Amino acid sequence: MQYTHLGRSGLMVSRLCLGTMNFGPFTSEADSFAIMDRALEAGVNFFDTADNYGANLGGDGHRGWTEEIMGRWFAQGGGRREKVVLATKLYTNASAWPNQGKLSARYIKEACELSLRNLQTDHLDLYQMHHIDRGTPWEEIWEAMELLRFQGKIIYCGSSNFGGWHIAQAQERAAKRNFFGLASEQSLYNLLSRTIELEVIPACQSYGMGLIPWSPLAGGLLGGVLQKEKAGTRSERLSAQAEQQRPRLAAFEGIAEELGMSPSHLALAWLLHQPIVTAPIIGPRTLQQFEETLPVVDRALDAATLEKLETLFPGPGGAAPEAYAW
Repeated sequence: MQYTHLGRSGLMVSRLCLGTMNFGPFTSEADSFAIMDRALEAGVNFFDTADNYGANLGGDGHRGWTEEIMGRWFAQGGGRREKVVLATKLYTNASAWPNQGKLSARYIKEACELSLRNLQTDHLDLYQMHHIDRGTPWEEIWEAMELLRFQGKIIYCGSSNFGGWHIAQAQERAAKRNFFGLASEQSLYNLLSRTIELEVIPACQSYGMGLIPWSPLAGGLLGGVLQKEKAGTRSERLSAQAEQQRPRLAAFEGIAEELGMSPSHLALAWLLHQPIVTAPIIGPRTLQQFEETLPVVDRALDAATLEKLETLFPGPGGAAPEAYAW
């Protein structure tokens, strides 16, 4: 496994981040344990979750289910918690009752305490704000985060789904307080979704933040959806999107075939070649899926392949404002 710093911090994380959203709703506790054990064995030390996982996909799940599964895995001991860089998130409403969501100082405290209990740990390595809260001032947010850090309950702060302006606001307010601020941003980023290249990536670069892409396979579209169609295993939920992107996806899967790679490996390898990217989030449902993903960290793409992908999936034209103005 390869490792890199999380942004400008001294924290070292694996180049793949284990996403746990499927744990509980789609992956049994026993299988989740097996995936996490194998992740450590393979050197993957960066695990990402959220306090609403378990209920966020509907069905018979409940809020905190995923964190609870991870907590029971940590409780087995064997150095599991010590080896893992543990990241979770807060923001989503826990109920319809007032003050049960977003980023007030009160809710930050409450959400952190609940995640610590669910995860059966005394601290969170990376505490991420799942969305921007336009109704709470940064002075209040940072004061609450500073207190949690002083108490030893969190070490680093991160953002998720922030705009470039939000990152700038957060970091400038943190600097005035002599606080470290955001270590990383977790954003939607893949070959089909490159909007963050306009503002978010330049902001991350300017403030020395790591970037953790979620949905690196564009919800499965970059995972060989047309190959699965030929094999008769395509998921119906992807049908409409796949039809819209069919010509590009066919060309993309053709490039992967020429390279002797799976489409999913090609999509992940492209992200790993972007200098700003710390670690794409992979979200396996099965141990087999996890095993199949591991080799991607050793796959290098040459300049010709990167150029083909750039032509096939052009970004917005670079950073703003040059991307759209003279």
